[in-house]
Amino acid sequence: MNRINRKQGILIPLVIMLLMLFAAQAQAIIDGVTGTTFHFTAKEGHISTPDGNSILMWGYANGNNVMQYPGPTLIVDQNDVITITLTNELPLGNAVSILFPGQDVAASGGSQGLLTRESNSPADTVTYTFTASHPGTYVYHSGTQPDLQIEMGLVGAIVVRPAGYTDLNRTAYGSSSTAYDYEYLFLLTDMDPIIHELVEFGQQDEVDNAKRAPVIWMINGRAAPDTLAPAYTPLLPHQPYNCLPRMNPGGKLLMRIVSAGRDLHPFHHHGNNSTVIAKDGRLLSTNGVDPDLATSEFTIQAIPEETVDAIFEWTGEKLGWDMYGTGVGYEHDCVDGNGDDFDDVTHEYCPDHGKPLPVVLPEKQDLGFGGWWGGSPYMGSAEALPPGEGGLNINGGYFFMWHSHTEKELTNFDIFPGGMMTMMVVEPPHIIIP
Repeated sequence: MNRINRKQGILIPLVIMLLMLFAAQAQAIIDGVTGTTFHFTAKEGHISTPDGNSILMWGYANGNNVMQYPGPTLIVDQNDVITITLTNELPLGNAVSILFPGQDVAASGGSQGLLTRESNSPADTVTYTFTASHPGTYVYHSGTQPDLQIEMGLVGAIVVRPAGYTDLNRTAYGSSSTAYDYEYLFLLTDMDPIIHELVEFGQQDEVDNAKRAPVIWMINGRAAPDTLAPAYTPLLPHQPYNCLPRMNPGGKLLMRIVSAGRDLHPFHHHGNNSTVIAKDGRLLSTNGVDPDLATSEFTIQAIPEETVDAIFEWTGEKLGWDMYGTGVGYEHDCVDGNGDDFDDVTHEYCPDHGKPLPVVLPEKQDLGFGGWWGGSPYMGSAEALPPGEGGLNINGGYFFMWHSHTEKELTNFDIFPGGMMTMMVVEPPHIIIP
């Protein structure tokens, strides 16, 4: 084991506390590595799962550093010439390579494999070169025995920024119709630990894909509740990326979904529909500029090896009550200077301004408290709670579960909750999300 003992549920509250302590440091820009030249090393390592297991993985390390799962997220600019050199440190007899779907790749070095050039030993390097011609979200993975090597962890994502992208001009595909305020990666994978055990104990030839039965489902290389822990936490040295989407009311959140496993994972985002604007790094468009073929989805059906870009918005529109509260202590205005029915600052839906909550809340002694309940139903507000209850919603936000809509994938070895699940939080307008 390379992490703390999980007996008696110790880690779950620890993860939640870490979430709250580090939430203010979370970035609304995807974690990854930038540049045009990368040096990957395929090597072994062990990841941790919330049930206390330690599982052998093969992964790509950036340089000769620690193996990570998934591989480094490459964040590059449109029209850059990208060079990736691959060195193989996997156990003897395992050649390795990289495929880049959606890119026109030239490969040199190593030896010719079935799908691309491969590295067979530490001294046998391969270089892959391509021009990042199209903005969008892409997957990369091993092209050598992919049925085994993708399962073992040789997979990652590429984000290509459009020409003209800046932090003050965030667009997914260059046009204002693809503009967003926040972005998050959702790299979805499935895993059968038995395959990993066979490989670890030298029984690789006994792997039978016909018997493959995943029992672990992950987002960005972590199963819940680890998805909520801080990125780059030392508790998960081989799983650097978390998944904790945050936004303010009225903002636009770009979901970059990479279906990198072998199964279909219908990804459901509570709170509102999203607008799917692109698939496989290609805008859903008739004119190549605006996503006029976009679709509104409440569950994104990402098929294996497909990538999907979708924009999610949340405003509180037509809740039927004032989400900032009514009565003494909740006085506020709703100023609609733009004529769009929303407050210019808080993004309150003005037609609902002043409308009371349409239910009478029970007394506290009659309630069962969830960890995310801050004591008040109103955005940005909190009230006193009994000792030891709630306390995780320090900013008075609204939390929504985002998860696979295949029920078994919400578990860790059949134990709920877990698996391919995280939480998205809509934070009050005064909370700054970088």
